[in-house]
Amino acid sequence: MNILLPALSPTMEQGNLVKWLVKEGQQVNSGDILAEIETDKATMELESPDDGIIQKIIVEEGAENISVNSPIAVLKVEGEDEDSSSNLTVEEKSPKSEVNISKDIQSTSVNIRSVFNNQVADDKNWNEKEITMREALNNAIAEEMELDKDVFLLGEEVAEYDGAYKVTQGLLDKFGSKRVLDTPISEHGFTGLAIGAAMAGLKPICEFMTFNFSMQAIDQIINSAAKSLYMSGGEINVPIVFRGPNGAAARVAAQHSQCFISWYSHIPGLIVVAPSNARDAKGLLKSSIRNPNPVIFLEHELLYKEKTNVPSENNFLIPLGKANVINEGSDLTIIGFSMSVHRILSALPEIQKLGLNPDIIDLRSIKPLDEECIYQSVKKTNRVVIVEDGWGNTSFGSHLSYLIQSNCFDYLDSEIVKVSGKDVPMPYAENLEAFALPTKEEILSAVQKVTYKN
Repeated sequence: MNILLPALSPTMEQGNLVKWLVKEGQQVNSGDILAEIETDKATMELESPDDGIIQKIIVEEGAENISVNSPIAVLKVEGEDEDSSSNLTVEEKSPKSEVNISKDIQSTSVNIRSVFNNQVADDKNWNEKEITMREALNNAIAEEMELDKDVFLLGEEVAEYDGAYKVTQGLLDKFGSKRVLDTPISEHGFTGLAIGAAMAGLKPICEFMTFNFSMQAIDQIINSAAKSLYMSGGEINVPIVFRGPNGAAARVAAQHSQCFISWYSHIPGLIVVAPSNARDAKGLLKSSIRNPNPVIFLEHELLYKEKTNVPSENNFLIPLGKANVINEGSDLTIIGFSMSVHRILSALPEIQKLGLNPDIIDLRSIKPLDEECIYQSVKKTNRVVIVEDGWGNTSFGSHLSYLIQSNCFDYLDSEIVKVSGKDVPMPYAENLEAFALPTKEEILSAVQKVTYKN
């Protein structure tokens, strides 16, 4: 029996084989966990369809962009004769066009990865390893829980299931059920519990399965967490991190695709962080956990599997409120954060073909904002493009435009151009979803407009 890569979500077309949990020749029973498969939304477990022996593993762990319904292993079921299926490979079952597309995707990913890997956060010689953002976040949480007994984790499926996106994998086994807590499906309830624990002196990490669900707890976040320090006259701190995936993932439609950067950066008393890569994710999350104020830590679901070099040391921190110039140029300034940074980098080769070399600023920290870094760049380049995934109407990019024109008006040689998500609920259809988000073509058009390259 060929074990095929199943569609583990309604929109899954390809998957990555993260890890085999069995070996060739091993006896398995129906329902046993065979492997961990990374889908377009999460890392999930693949179960054995029948009793038998793992006769052959076709796809090695670590393989990426495997098409759904491709054979990944052969299961020898009792009473079944061996046949030529045991010699199948992915290449023999997958159309050549799919293999080529996969290579193109991998090539693009490596180019963007190299940009982040070439960043130098400081002058220390860190012991670095290339890992995913998922692993980097896991390492940050584990290190801070080891360093500080007051740090604990709670949320839906963070313990027994290892997290909906496997960010919290292994933490229950390591720290026990008193510090890694599965909660009921009641965001308002467990968010209030976490805020109360923070007021009492603990340091909760409160995971939302998606920040869309944080709307169920928005009263707790704004009226309890954000305002308590002010309303208590500085007597009540709320050292808490609210973290989880934010923004549009892949075909999860209007109710699960919202970007909350503008929502939460609007509120005094909240720190807002949005990393674009694994290195920043680790350093910023550790700094967020140590901060005595409530932090909104917005991850992006599609970036969980992206790899960059990340220091292994537990004293690696990235300070909140510091942006990162990931490409230095002099012709214009392009500003982004989270997933929009990847959209900018995907357009960079086309921008360079126009003879332009931009400053590309990854804000990383939305609030506090590194205004000094932004103004220095704008005064050098005199032109600005802002890229954000969220809706453009009354967006964070709009506020950023105001700050730049207020502080750098005399340096601007062009209007500020903002590329945003379209002002519509996110469509479910894949082609319409792509149109609703900023495209490479729109970024290129904005660059041409501010540089008069039309």
